[in-house]
Amino acid sequence: MFNRLFYHILTATHDAAAHGAEHAAEGGHGGGESHELPNLITFINKAFAHHYDALIYAGVVALFMIVVAMITYRKRQMIPGRLQNLVEMIVEGLYNLIESVMGSKEAKKFTPFLGTLFVYIWFMNLLGLIPFFKSSTSSINTTAALALTVFLYVQYTGIRRLGVWGYVHHLMGSPTDVVTWCLAPINLPIHLVGELAKPFSLALRLFGNITGEDILIAAFVSLGIMFMGIFGSPIGFPFQIPFILLAMLTSTIQALVFTMLSTIYFVMVMPHDEH
Repeated sequence: MFNRLFYHILTATHDAAAHGAEHAAEGGHGGGESHELPNLITFINKAFAHHYDALIYAGVVALFMIVVAMITYRKRQMIPGRLQNLVEMIVEGLYNLIESVMGSKEAKKFTPFLGTLFVYIWFMNLLGLIPFFKSSTSSINTTAALALTVFLYVQYTGIRRLGVWGYVHHLMGSPTDVVTWCLAPINLPIHLVGELAKPFSLALRLFGNITGEDILIAAFVSLGIMFMGIFGSPIGFPFQIPFILLAMLTSTIQALVFTMLSTIYFVMVMPHDEH
């Protein structure tokens, strides 16, 4: 049974690597996802998984979060149980972290969004460490969607708090005298480029780190399976375990970095007296 299972995994991994090499030879349009380990959807339909597995696993994480939130809310008590205590601890920790950056007034307004963003990214990162599952954040489409959501919300907040003219004035560097007004035509395009670069930075940083983790783990899983054939072992060699433990840490750090940068972006577009 183990031999057959690992044989299928090895075959699927080999096919994925060959597919990636073929795309690289044709111009590098593989998107990096072909270097990952196969997941449950891959075994069902490879063509379908290539386009929709990240979306499906992102939906699974969202559904899991909704179910946990509903159960916790419906069964809340004055003396919390284990689940309620865990959820409250996470929420309180995120609130305190965001409050340290934004202040208590703004933290109450933005913690629901930023806290959910952290937990959502964190769970998606960790899901890929479970065998036969996938980190949706290893797809550039997922990270781009998250970054675009943050970008649009930040711009909306800036326009709402500053007004249209105040927002443009902010992009010009908030000029107040002759010298700063003369520099406004230079500051405006610089600030525009900077604002447009933020979502690219968020998306590519998260995508690159999580994809790198998946490729590294896949490489050592393949190495362990290769050693299984060499030494005639009934199971593969777990060379990937140290890297999975490291990935648990880096997955948390990447979710935290994405959230904290998003928090700082909000602070930067608010009126200075609200900082």
